[in-house]
Amino acid sequence: MISILDYGAGNLQSVEKALRHIGCQCQVTADPAALLAAQAAVLPGVGAFGDAMQSLRARGLEAPIQEYVASGRPFLGICLGLQVLFESSEEAPGAKGLGLLKGKVVRLPEGAGLKVPHIGWNSLDIRRPGGLFAGQPLQPYVYFVHSYYLQAEEDVVTATAQYGATIHAAVQKGNLWACQFHPEKSGQAGLAMLESFARSAGEL
Repeated sequence: MISILDYGAGNLQSVEKALRHIGCQCQVTADPAALLAAQAAVLPGVGAFGDAMQSLRARGLEAPIQEYVASGRPFLGICLGLQVLFESSEEAPGAKGLGLLKGKVVRLPEGAGLKVPHIGWNSLDIRRPGGLFAGQPLQPYVYFVHSYYLQAEEDVVTATAQYGATIHAAVQKGNLWACQFHPEKSGQAGLAMLESFARSAGEL
């Protein structure tokens, strides 16, 4: 069973639909006990960093997420779910992230004809094949929706993208996986990435 964490940050139905489409058993839940009992977990999200962290804490999910990741079972953050795994964001000065990985989240630069938020398809440059990108071409196209991007401060980056800056678009550290883009909205390439995650948990 894969638990999809509901903390009021949206995007749940598309993630659930994609996982069911590839043959996974999954549940949308805000229950810490259901998270801790799952074989794998997904932290999706669309919205603001500060609000997301406030909601995770209000629902009693911060410590269970940290405990779950420490257990060694696969955990995937998507979009805002990637950002909150890190320490801080310019979007919410003073708000602390989960701090599971070292890095900060900063606003995308404007100008040169580039609009913020960044909405649409971009190619990835895969730095570390395998993991989420097992069997993928080195420059798959994926779908982004974001105004802030990750600058990781440790060697966890598995893929980058270019949009006025070098975006750290995906990371992995052991069982902890995360991506700024939306695999559930990225067509067959995205479904294949979700399959790689599910296989790592023995769910496929």
